[in-house]
Amino acid sequence: MKYLRLLRISLTRKKFRTALTIGSFAVAMALFGLLVIIRGAFNQGVEIAGADRLIVMNRVTFIQPLPSSYQIRLANIPGIKEVTHATWFGGTYQDPKNFFPQFAIDTNTWRQVYPEFLVPEDQWKAFLQDRQGAVVGEGTARRFGWKLGDRIPIIGGIYSGNWQFNLDGIYTGARKADDTTQFWFQYDNLNENPAAAFGKNTVGWYVVRLNSADDATRVTKSIDDSFANSSYETKTDTEKSFAEGFAKQIGNIEFLMICIGAIVFFTLLLVTGNTMAIAVRERTPELAILKALGYSSRFVLFYVLAESLSVALIGGLIGLTLAKALTMFGSPVPSMLPYFNLPMDQAGIGIVLALAIGAIAGFLPALNASRLRVVDALRKV
Repeated sequence: MKYLRLLRISLTRKKFRTALTIGSFAVAMALFGLLVIIRGAFNQGVEIAGADRLIVMNRVTFIQPLPSSYQIRLANIPGIKEVTHATWFGGTYQDPKNFFPQFAIDTNTWRQVYPEFLVPEDQWKAFLQDRQGAVVGEGTARRFGWKLGDRIPIIGGIYSGNWQFNLDGIYTGARKADDTTQFWFQYDNLNENPAAAFGKNTVGWYVVRLNSADDATRVTKSIDDSFANSSYETKTDTEKSFAEGFAKQIGNIEFLMICIGAIVFFTLLLVTGNTMAIAVRERTPELAILKALGYSSRFVLFYVLAESLSVALIGGLIGLTLAKALTMFGSPVPSMLPYFNLPMDQAGIGIVLALAIGAIAGFLPALNASRLRVVDALRKV
């Protein structure tokens, strides 16, 4: 207990300087937490992608459609358990800024392929019976204040006109990272609308669920071989690879994070090391008196290190708490980053990094303090 009191006195000896050093750690760790949050948001689809799902799209480009007749042919390929499809709608709600993903889906197979999306049975039945019905994720419903029974107007983008939908269901995710921003409506509603006549009997892409994830390579080849040399050749990939490719379109987030993090932590290391060196230099007589009273060199070494680690721990906790608090208000851009969270295991890594920087920065000053000769140090009194 007496050692903790001694440590507290040392930390409060120069309150302003200690506060600034703690603040430096807090800012650095808050930035670390924010980078982790952003990385998780961009990699959300990659990390939770189904290992047993394949994406089948047009070989030319993702925006080119595929015939709806391909669904039966895909279902007959060995190794495939279920086939569903979706078509990108591309509309907006009230204002062009109010963007969220809207899909025309195959209602007969959608939930079998995506069991992680949970819709109450009564709401799903109401959706199936309503040609103008829609199901929306709880994230988007919360964003716009929608509730069951609302009439939702969507301004068409790819498909012109003002579309009206009845909100029959709100889905949730089985996992925290599941995307709850999507808006689903019946494919038949789109296919039978005159505004979509140019794409009649075509779909955006197919999602295939396999009997076993181990069959992915074989089934991928079988699918693309089946439609080779046709008017609509296909390109099939695993859901994870598809999500990775989509994420890379906006840049290498991982590399950017490493660069920013490295610069911040190197700067923090220099600042902390300089602060500890100055603190030890100012307290040379005090440390010499401790040794004169019988405290060992090892004690002085760990005493100075403990001071550095305490500053790092306090600053790290403050910074990561601030980063975690940011996630409590939800994503600032839910249309782009629907998943906005700082996992506790990543926060733990942040604390370890802070302590490592504190240990490295404080080691050399602590070592020099432990090597002080009492006679030489007391001459400076």
